[in-house]
Amino acid sequence: MTTANKVTILRILLIPFFVVELIYYLQTGNEIHRLLALLSFAVTAILDGVDGYIARRYNQKSELGAILDPLADKFLLVSAIVTLSFNRSPYLVQIPLWLTGTVLGRDVLLLIGIAVIRLTVGKVTVRPRIMGKVATVFQMAVVVWILLGWDRDLNVRWFGVWTIGAAAFTGISGLLYVWDGVKQLGAHPASSPTERKT
Repeated sequence: MTTANKVTILRILLIPFFVVELIYYLQTGNEIHRLLALLSFAVTAILDGVDGYIARRYNQKSELGAILDPLADKFLLVSAIVTLSFNRSPYLVQIPLWLTGTVLGRDVLLLIGIAVIRLTVGKVTVRPRIMGKVATVFQMAVVVWILLGWDRDLNVRWFGVWTIGAAAFTGISGLLYVWDGVKQLGAHPASSPTERKT
């Protein structure tokens, strides 16, 4: 359990607090809950860079960290996007359902692909893509834009840029990950007739 992994676990533990504060704000409109939700989201996002720096600077990269780090990002963003997409309160702008569907669809597709490759090849190699990182930045921008409470009517152009950009880069990154998965399956040697009989 390295220091970097401890920071990652702290990020994961902050996610339920963020969700609870966000839901309280959507129900009550109490600004304290919105500020606490925004603060916990920001701290979790900042710690993402901190644990990565610690892992690189002090050579603390590990298999556990390679699994937990992207999971922490996924849990944070998916929980925020899903909560805000079913938001029916007058206090915050609602995330378009088509963006939520794009994000969830890509992640479900990736999970299915990882399971298939794991069963077929036995080892999954996930290569980070710049498009995936850009998609994460756009998704975070959408969430922060809403949590800041900026009026969409006054900033409709920028809000549209963030949402369309998030959907576009999420979709493109998903296709690239599918392409990587197909190549891994294609590179796996087919079993011989003798092996199939056994």
